[in-house]
Amino acid sequence: MKNNKFFNRVYKIVSQIPEGKVATYGQIAAILGNPRAARVVGEAMRRTPDYLDIPSHRVISKDGAMAPGYAFGGEDKQQEMLEKEGVIFKRNGCVDMQKCLWSKTVMEENE
Repeated sequence: MKNNKFFNRVYKIVSQIPEGKVATYGQIAAILGNPRAARVVGEAMRRTPDYLDIPSHRVISKDGAMAPGYAFGGEDKQQEMLEKEGVIFKRNGCVDMQKCLWSKTVMEENE
């Protein structure tokens, strides 16, 4: 049950990521006060109920890499979704983190 509460907090944060921006698993964990819980954030993304309709495709690895191909129904599906929203990719297929990382901070979450 402890994970359900944490997962719900993750979903609340992810729902705030604006179109054209991305956040990292670790960034979300840090915003929630548990910077070592990046894998738990990943698990929350994997288990996101469809009815929540949150932009889980906007959560990526710290190096800008996409989730495994099965996560969004195809090898390049997540990248396609992000490109449609204006997220910029480098030649290596990773998100340009300097241009597209969401700047939500822990301070903003506690306001």
